[in-house]
Amino acid sequence: MISLSEYLVLGAILFAIAVVGIFLNRKNVIILLMAIELMLLAVNLNFIAFSHFLDDIAGQVFVFFILTVAAAESAIGLAILVVLFRNLRTINVEDLDHLKG
Repeated sequence: MISLSEYLVLGAILFAIAVVGIFLNRKNVIILLMAIELMLLAVNLNFIAFSHFLDDIAGQVFVFFILTVAAAESAIGLAILVVLFRNLRTINVEDLDHLKG
C-alpha cells in the first residue's frame, strides 16, 4: 500500500519540475503551457490522494473541474499560438514584443 506521504512527495516533485521548466525556458510558449499543465496535474494528484485517504469525494470533484478548465485553457492557448505563428512565423516569447500597442 502506498502511503499518503509518497503521493504528496510525487506531487511536490512534479510541481517543482514544472516550476523549473517555467523559469529555465522562457523562450518557447508551448513549453510554458506544458509546464503549467504539469503544475495543474501535480495539484490534481494531491487532491486525489487526499480524497482517497480521507474517503471524501470532494477532492475528485475538484479534479474534474480543474481538468475541465485546463482543457479549455490548452485549447485557447494553442489556438492563440497558431494565430501568432501564422502572423509572426515564430512562437518565441521574446519575439512577441511586436504585439504591444
